Amino acid sequence: MLDATAGPAYLKIENLWKAFGDFLALSDVSLDIQEGEFVCFLGPSGCGKTTLLRAIAGLDLQTKGSVHQGGKDVSNLPPSQRDFGIVFQSYALFPNLTIEKNIAFGLENTGRKKPEIEARVTELLGLVGLEEQRKKYPAQLSGGQQQRIALARAIATNPGLLLLDEPLSALDAKVRVFLRHEIKKLQRQLGVTTVMVTHDQEEALSMADRIVVINHGRVEQIGTPTEIYRHPSSLFVAGFIGDMNQFEATAGVGDRVSCGGAELECAPHSFERGAKVTMAIRPEDVIPHGAEPGEADASGGVETQANTLNVTVTEMEFLGSYWRCRLANERFGREPLFANFSMNAVRRLDLREGKDMMIELPKSRVMVFDAGEV
Repeated sequence: MLDATAGPAYLKIENLWKAFGDFLALSDVSLDIQEGEFVCFLGPSGCGKTTLLRAIAGLDLQTKGSVHQGGKDVSNLPPSQRDFGIVFQSYALFPNLTIEKNIAFGLENTGRKKPEIEARVTELLGLVGLEEQRKKYPAQLSGGQQQRIALARAIATNPGLLLLDEPLSALDAKVRVFLRHEIKKLQRQLGVTTVMVTHDQEEALSMADRIVVINHGRVEQIGTPTEIYRHPSSLFVAGFIGDMNQFEATAGVGDRVSCGGAELECAPHSFERGAKVTMAIRPEDVIPHGAEPGEADASGGVETQANTLNVTVTEMEFLGSYWRCRLANERFGREPLFANFSMNAVRRLDLREGKDMMIELPKSRVMVFDAGEV
């Protein structure tokens, strides 16, 4: 993991705005990215993440603000004068050129000699594990292979910055999992500063050194995958990254919150007593009563018995490595509480639909947010 605060930023975005007519796509975005860092822009469709990537590349110039790369102001330079390689969602390979010719295309435009180009193409094909495919055409390759060729072409000229615009979205689930590992390994091997756009939270969590969560053209939060997941700064981030139970509640004093008829301890908050808030907790943080510390508790063990509730298991869904349980509690009203219980916990506690049980909501994992957030 790179230290995002160490030294001057390699890519520096300051107060960047982008408008398309009356529509404001980006609003006052500022961001520092270190050399060699892998950063993901994450957010729902239409949030502005691809617009930000295109502004960095010079494909859509910002309305105002600046972009600096390697200490140089590139804000108004055309793409041809910027130091980057890019992989688009569609890969954009030339269908009439062989794989080796696709990779060599950018190298030929740099004026390199033929033997040097051939050696570089061979090196890159070896790097992405497709040496035997060099004479084939894009249509003869699978989607995953095409993606790797597009990646090889993007890094052929040793760019200082690699831009990836949802490069895995067109692939099936197993290929995506394999290639995100391969891309991350290649990025580490090359040490190239990389920015990837994705709407897939699992991709961002598994690949990024840091995640930039964007919503409605604004940066909601910047942090490591662990920070984003465990300590969301807003209700939007909490709900967009992973699964989250959400309940209407009323703030108490300091570290208290009232939800229905339940008075609970929670993570410290700054809301005034009586304020309308949203209480949230992740399904994996719900502890089945009686579990040994660490056995059924994904948050790191039972920390207190204060937040215990009697519930009824109303529905169970088997999801392979765990059971998703729908729990009912009369003090929470009609809103169900979802919990993820390990197979061991379900077997040990003999959980089944209709069974009453006790659960615990760990204080540090009960989060409180502004009820007015969207």
